[in-house]
Amino acid sequence: MPNECEYETAEEHLAGLLGRALNSFDLPDELIESLDSALAHTTSLHSSLHASGGPGRPRLSRETYRHTYLLLDGATITLWEVVHARGNEVYADEESALVAAARLREQVLPDLAPGFGEGDLDPGLTDLEVLSGLAPVERAGTGRTYEADDSADHARRLLRRAENPDRPGEGVARLLRGAFAHRITRALGGHGGAGGRGGVILYEHAFLLLDGVELSLWEVEHTATPDGSHMCEVYAAERAARAAMERRARVS
Repeated sequence: MPNECEYETAEEHLAGLLGRALNSFDLPDELIESLDSALAHTTSLHSSLHASGGPGRPRLSRETYRHTYLLLDGATITLWEVVHARGNEVYADEESALVAAARLREQVLPDLAPGFGEGDLDPGLTDLEVLSGLAPVERAGTGRTYEADDSADHARRLLRRAENPDRPGEGVARLLRGAFAHRITRALGGHGGAGGRGGVILYEHAFLLLDGVELSLWEVEHTATPDGSHMCEVYAAERAARAAMERRARVS
């Protein structure tokens, strides 16, 4: 893991990240200029791959970190760091980091199946771990505990599986790219709950953003569909989610 000082400023952290990266000169100048106004930062382990392919095959150790910086104007910028035995690399977007990680796998383990990805466990590998997450984060003054476990990706997947046409749009999705911790709570329904809502469940997905703001998405899960199949709806407001829940409960 990259070395971090408890009182390290955003400027010091960025200088260390760029200083140890083999390819920092590839980052756009305008991006580096924007990062000059960084006020705070957070780092999370995105994934870790430690694999040996058996006798006669080299061992691969690679970790990917997500570094998010809060800027003076309230915007955030994320850099992705790939750490491996040959050094460190830094990228401005997740896709480039994933390509670099895949390229590293191909170089070290060239006979690895082409479709192998970050979350896949290939049976041809041994001693394989894919790790993600940090210690829980407690929101000061609220008693609410959040899990720092790739929360931005959780938000992205939640919005992607939402099937309602009035689901939150790009503005909310953009804000949630800066989420670094989240918690999921069942708010209502399930197991034959109140009002006969056994087939309709309401979840709150609460996200903690880098600037301390809490943002919640409300998920309605139900089987009130023509063929009884499972459906997921996501709303930005609790009131809208509860109204949808009432509608679905009357159908189920």
